[in-house]
Amino acid sequence: MQLALGPLLYYWPRLTVFDFYQAAAEWPVDIVYLGESVCSRRHELRLSDWLDIARMLRDAGKTPILSTMVLLESTADVSNMQKLVNNGEFMVEASDMGAVRGVAGKQPFVAGPHLNLFNADALEWMASLGATRWVMPLEMTREQLATVLQGKPGGLQTEVFAFGRLPLAFSARCFTARHYNLPKDDCGFRCIEHPDGLPLNTREGEAFLTINGIQTQSARIHSLLTDMPDLLALGVDVLRLSPQSQHMDQVVAAFDHARREGRAAPDALDALRPLLPAAPCNGYWHGKPGMDLVLTA
Repeated sequence: MQLALGPLLYYWPRLTVFDFYQAAAEWPVDIVYLGESVCSRRHELRLSDWLDIARMLRDAGKTPILSTMVLLESTADVSNMQKLVNNGEFMVEASDMGAVRGVAGKQPFVAGPHLNLFNADALEWMASLGATRWVMPLEMTREQLATVLQGKPGGLQTEVFAFGRLPLAFSARCFTARHYNLPKDDCGFRCIEHPDGLPLNTREGEAFLTINGIQTQSARIHSLLTDMPDLLALGVDVLRLSPQSQHMDQVVAAFDHARREGRAAPDALDALRPLLPAAPCNGYWHGKPGMDLVLTA
């Protein structure tokens, strides 16, 4: 089983991003997804910068993959997507069907989680277009995954989102700008003030969602650390860990230990809690509400 760092979902300062990936080059991760996948207005890094980071990680023995944006809203977005898929150097994670069309029949690619591939027929079709790995939809349960894997095409790897705030939805409206009563096109790039997203509570003060520009995330931190035996038994090839601003090295170390030992240490979840910006959850994996935390023996 391999570990992957998912694409950075938040807007961090340029030097913070470079420092993060310089540190990640020393972590026990095998695959690193790179690129802006949320909002085209985030310009701290350009494609040339992401390519420089990818080359650095490749030299460190990692496998860099460039992720496309999930929601394309303009011809400029489409043009940038086409430049990324035609980079000629690194594999691409196709996050929407436009990107799939750009790579289909031309090069191997990763089918991202937002393509919503929920059955074996969809996987067969995606593999015929050149996909070599697919990422399970975030809401899929353990039982549903087991069923899909029974008919999965041979040679198609399976990746599961195993850690981080769940990216649940995308909208043409920027909710962070709306929070500050700013127009989307003159947002002041306020996302950069929230390195792990902007928490949204109910009127009763309970954590509900997290705002991240045009992306809506879960309030809690999805973690399958204690579900490692299930993941190994199902034959999952890659676990995706979504970057957070603090303690990511320790999070990676915890998942690395669990994959090598075949299970998490008895106190692993308790040790993980202080490293998280919010409480953990794993409900979707167990067929429960996503915010639930199901503890397994």
